Amino acid sequence: MTSKKSAQKAERVAQRKAERNIPIRSSVKTYITKARKLILANDLDAAPEAVKQAAIVLDKAAQKGVLHPNNAARRKSRLMKSLNAALAASPKKLAARPKKQVKKEEKPIESVESVEAIEKPKRVRKKKAPE
Repeated sequence: MTSKKSAQKAERVAQRKAERNIPIRSSVKTYITKARKLILANDLDAAPEAVKQAAIVLDKAAQKGVLHPNNAARRKSRLMKSLNAALAASPKKLAARPKKQVKKEEKPIESVESVEAIEKPKRVRKKKAPE
């Protein structure tokens, strides 16, 4: 038992934070385990979605301060690496999603004659003030 009041309070605060972090850490472990099991089972239809969910949970845990951001990034990287290795090794590739077509507004092209017909205002030079 600590003897100073500030140390006692710090201990209580640390205990509260630890209790609050337990369910978040547990959910992180659960999502990572589910993703790993799907990857090892070569269920490559459900694995990318599971990895995506695990990454979201890891990001939230890092944002709340439960995990260090580098720890979360490392775990996500390892999950993605194992998923990509499984996808590369599988003979059946996932169907590539069609990319969204971005519609560009077509601007009318001005003819050369119309551009030349536009008069530019004459440039007026300012006189320098005498020094």
